[in-house]
Amino acid sequence: MRRWGTALAAMALAGGALAATAGTAGAVTPTAAKAATACETGWGSGEKTAAPAGHAPLENIRTGRHACYDRIVFDVKGATAADRVGYRVEYVDALHQDGSGEEIPVSGGAILDIHVSAPSYDPGTGGESYPGRARKPLPGVDIDGYQTFRDTRFGASFEGETQVGLGVRARLPFRVFQTDGHVVVDVAHSWNAVR
Repeated sequence: MRRWGTALAAMALAGGALAATAGTAGAVTPTAAKAATACETGWGSGEKTAAPAGHAPLENIRTGRHACYDRIVFDVKGATAADRVGYRVEYVDALHQDGSGEEIPVSGGAILDIHVSAPSYDPGTGGESYPGRARKPLPGVDIDGYQTFRDTRFGASFEGETQVGLGVRARLPFRVFQTDGHVVVDVAHSWNAVR
């Protein structure tokens, strides 16, 4: 009887070990899943532009973190696919305020100078549509903990355009695209194709 009990105990232990091994054999660890995620980075780091079709007012600026990039979004009130928002985005050695030419300090290893063809005021009424202040961080934007973004600075709203300085970790690939009412700038976390 004693042998039979020992044999059953041994079989139970072996079965438990087998079940544990089978349960982890097909599982993907978070590290393995992270390493397997492909990130598009073929955007380059050269200047990107689009001609404006109108000058609707800037309503908001917000940011977001994604698996492969950090994102800044310019919400433009009333802009549509037919009434496109113009932009010019490029890396610069220093951010110089539109109009005055004064240098605005921006933290980070590289600076993106972003111009969006949307003033921070309503062209019809002259009333403020976005509360940005020259040289100050963007109101309501918190980039603590972002992998790529380091600083944001409002430059100016001058001659129908709004200027923002975006400090990033290094000169990294970025893309710019539009959807109805939005200009989106994504800055990759790295030049590598896999994160």
